[in-house]
Amino acid sequence: MMKGGSPGQVTVEAMVALPVLIAVAVIAVNALLLLGECAAFDRLARDAVRANATAPAYGETASACAARVEGDLAGRFDASYESVSVRAEGRSPGYVRFVARLEYRPHLFGRPFSGNVFGVSLPPVAHETALVIDPYKPGAIL
Repeated sequence: MMKGGSPGQVTVEAMVALPVLIAVAVIAVNALLLLGECAAFDRLARDAVRANATAPAYGETASACAARVEGDLAGRFDASYESVSVRAEGRSPGYVRFVARLEYRPHLFGRPFSGNVFGVSLPPVAHETALVIDPYKPGAIL
């Protein structure tokens, strides 16, 4: 036995530190998953806009194109902790800006939870990406 120590002291210290280690692990895993999802979302959202909105059908509105883009993205980001939305904004002179938004809610290794780990609050995080196109010139991306 060490001088000044008592048997079981390391066990008690480990039990005190365990909630902190779990909270750090949950935050680290969610941060890494969020970075990966954001990178994939940026690429896939722009691809979806290029595929669904650069050459709209005759009479098709920008909001109808945005709904098709949103449907395409929702099929790819369909986890219980993710949600996708797309909106179209008019720009001058005749350009349309499509803004895709990914909302990521932290989770506990794939399982939903209240967003609170041992007193540490993990709020939902939103990520947006945008692409401006000219719907009157098919394939023109700005």
